[in-house]
Amino acid sequence: MSVALENILAKAGLKVDANEFLTLVEDAARRLSPPNPDPSHYFSADQRAALTDVGLDLSPRKEGEPDFRARTVAAHAVLAEGALSVNEAAKALGVDDSRIRHRLKEGRLTGWKDGGWRLPAWQFAGSGVLPGLEVVLKALPDDQPALVVAAFMSTPQADLVINDQPATPRQWLLSGGDPDHVARLIATLGTPL
Repeated sequence: MSVALENILAKAGLKVDANEFLTLVEDAARRLSPPNPDPSHYFSADQRAALTDVGLDLSPRKEGEPDFRARTVAAHAVLAEGALSVNEAAKALGVDDSRIRHRLKEGRLTGWKDGGWRLPAWQFAGSGVLPGLEVVLKALPDDQPALVVAAFMSTPQADLVINDQPATPRQWLLSGGDPDHVARLIATLGTPL
């Protein structure tokens, strides 16, 4: 099992050993949600009625059904494995640790605390930060989890086109695209369509 997992991790370019990765997965699973959540408990009676009226199934997962959390747990583990510490980010940018903390406080970098700051790698490019990052982060709603933001930044968007192909926001910014376009899109995260 661990040899197969090590091969998969290597193919994905993840520089982590199998046991460490499995620890990340276990930690992500524990943090994200209980083993068999009852979705109906997250909503009021009126909200449950409205959601079931439009066809949503709010019943708990049944024995034998696939666990919908698996993909999210794996994505969170990959995000955590690739994230930089304050020290690593400082070295990458050639600045003092205090400058990284200052940028986090000002919203010029983003991250989450997990025994210390963890900064997702998508916001770095070479020896700097992603071009236009400050514009994008200013538009980011405060309530969006790091995993949602990372998924947005790495998912092709129909409104961001490079060579007639939808591009990810990260690709768009790296190619010199207008950060205001990405800012307008990211500002809508968490809002109903």
